[in-house]
Amino acid sequence: MEERTYCITCSVGLNGGVTNGSYRELALNRGAVASEDVFIVRNGPDAKTFKPVPPNPALKYGRPYLVGYVGNMNVQDGLDILLEVALHIRELGRCDVHFTCIGGGPALEQLRQDVKEKDLEDMVSFTGRIPRNELLAILSTADVCINPDKPCAMNDISTMIKVVEYMALGKPIVQFNSKEGRVSAMEASLYADDKIGAKDFAAKLLFLLANPDRRKQMGEIGRKRVEEALAWEYSVQNLLTAYDRAFSKRPA
Repeated sequence: MEERTYCITCSVGLNGGVTNGSYRELALNRGAVASEDVFIVRNGPDAKTFKPVPPNPALKYGRPYLVGYVGNMNVQDGLDILLEVALHIRELGRCDVHFTCIGGGPALEQLRQDVKEKDLEDMVSFTGRIPRNELLAILSTADVCINPDKPCAMNDISTMIKVVEYMALGKPIVQFNSKEGRVSAMEASLYADDKIGAKDFAAKLLFLLANPDRRKQMGEIGRKRVEEALAWEYSVQNLLTAYDRAFSKRPA
């Protein structure tokens, strides 16, 4: 099974543990929780163990470029948009890109059927859940990693672990423009216009594939940001402080 075991949220006693500033604001304003009872415990990989491995060209399915995705396969995760992106790239006459999607979920079987119906089997593959060493091999080989989450209110304010994982591996990212997506990735990502949709997403992706120096620069920015701010080690103290606060408020 794929191994991705990080703390997502902490909610203890009367305290609230939230994954980012947007959810902190919700807790304070809509939830009327006192500011001293809300702690940001960000979700992030262990930078010491979740790190790049040597790329394996055999994982590129004979294509010059590999695009990687890891995450759940649910309606809100935008895998249908990923297929639209692949279709658009094929319509442009490009046959040099392969998409490998890692993960499982309720939409996986339908997505596999959609790939067959759209005749994308030579361009898009789904691995299902796989061991961490295989996940790292694929994503380390990828030239670009993507987050096609559908633009919506929930995704706009949510921190996606896959984005930070991509950054930990030094990969440039393409995703839609979202508030917390930008907070996490900053200059490590290009941001597609959700009003244009899959075509702009594809354009941003093809731009990066054509510009290896830009990819390298963005990947370095992302890895540095994880090492200096977003790795799990930076959330540990906040998590412990949240528990201390909760235990201090227990009835005598």
